Amino acid sequence: VGDDVGELGARARVECLLAGRLFGPAESSAGVVLAHMFPSDQSAWYFFADRLGQRGYRVLTFNFRGYCPGGDAGCSEGEKNPAAIWQDVEGAVEALRSEGATRIGLVGASMGGTASLVVASREGKGVDVLITLSAPPAFEGLDAGTEVLAPVTAAKLFIAGHEDLDAVQAVDTFYAQSLQPKRPLILTTGDHGTDILTGNQAGIASTEMIRWLERYLPVSARDSGSGYG
Repeated sequence: VGDDVGELGARARVECLLAGRLFGPAESSAGVVLAHMFPSDQSAWYFFADRLGQRGYRVLTFNFRGYCPGGDAGCSEGEKNPAAIWQDVEGAVEALRSEGATRIGLVGASMGGTASLVVASREGKGVDVLITLSAPPAFEGLDAGTEVLAPVTAAKLFIAGHEDLDAVQAVDTFYAQSLQPKRPLILTTGDHGTDILTGNQAGIASTEMIRWLERYLPVSARDSGSGYG
């Protein structure tokens, strides 16, 4: 499904080596990091990552520290530490940039979305697009409160299922506290995080996510193609 990059990372940002997988053309300047939810792993993103890769994006999935499902999902080093996983997302961004991506989108499910919010705040204008699926404002020491959201300039798409009441409330909070461009998307489902992409609203969710990326992180003509690096 993609190239196994095995080890990610900028040790200055990431204290351990993370398992990751690359999708899409090596020459693409438009890069997307996909951050998984708890208790999942990077393999939950493979189908969507492959779709993005076929559309010309250079995509990186990875396991957060301490997640070691094995097989084609790989094994990241370290101990699970939700409060620090934003550093893993930063390491993934650095890895994509080292692959030649100059424009970055962050897509995160649940805790991966919270971590992506933190990184978008730290990166400033270095992140063009931010999409969250069922992201909570806080998760086990990881916090994306008002002071985190306020400076995020990336184009933001906040997604949740209508039966996932905490996630819906979080979307309302994120939307109220963030800058334009932004959009809330509440789907008629009880699914959470990446489960939305395999449930009854999978088609709508994936289509809207791709449209958002193509609007605010377009793939240039020279980036398009189906080859994998």
